Amino acid sequence: MSYTGLYQSQHLRTACSNCSVSELCLPFGLTGPEIQQLDKLIVQRFKVKKNLALYRTGDPLRSLYAVRIGSFKTNVISVNGREQVTGFQMPGELLGLDAISTEIHGCNAFALEDSEVCPIHFAHLEKLAGELPSLQHNLNKILSREIVRDHDMLMTLGNMNSEERLAAFLLNLSQRLSMRGYSPTHFLLKMRREEIGSYLGLRLETICRSIAHLRDRGLVEISGRDVEIHNLKGLNQLVAGCHRLRLG
Repeated sequence: MSYTGLYQSQHLRTACSNCSVSELCLPFGLTGPEIQQLDKLIVQRFKVKKNLALYRTGDPLRSLYAVRIGSFKTNVISVNGREQVTGFQMPGELLGLDAISTEIHGCNAFALEDSEVCPIHFAHLEKLAGELPSLQHNLNKILSREIVRDHDMLMTLGNMNSEERLAAFLLNLSQRLSMRGYSPTHFLLKMRREEIGSYLGLRLETICRSIAHLRDRGLVEISGRDVEIHNLKGLNQLVAGCHRLRLG
């Protein structure tokens, strides 16, 4: 694996216990001594520049990566070069879970902005999880959350029209940002509209029309990448009949 675009700094060492997103990550619920043991697995954090890859399809699994600052997208590229976005990750979430079964990454992970990750050597993490039931429990919960998110995505693609898909996407972002202490109704999109369309299975023109329809209904205003949700309850009602949106 090439770490082109990633770099380390002598000043990037911060304990999990002092991290602002620790309650959304592997350390949640661990005791002080247990967190210290987990800390030892994170030798040095990495910064990843915007648009550069953290890992690519075919790279061997070495580490899982906890997003500390910034955001990422995961994607796969078809044989004809078409991008399929498979997810968007934000602080407190883990990257690299796709490689656990085969020990080879099945997708690419790119930074959507200047970001920072905590690499956790997977073999060492497995060993420690075997010694700490609470850590194994957290890892299982994270893996389960990924499965639930995939199921929700299948429901979105199978049961919703374009407006409902976009509404569900915005609600999911709103909920995830709220869990991190940010405004649930006013935020910036880190991804391009084309990337949202790829993730939701919609063409760019359809995304633009759906944005206009949500605006006309007085639910959401999207100007460039600036999102302002005017009617959170109404947005929820729009997708309520399709499936129950779970937190990311």
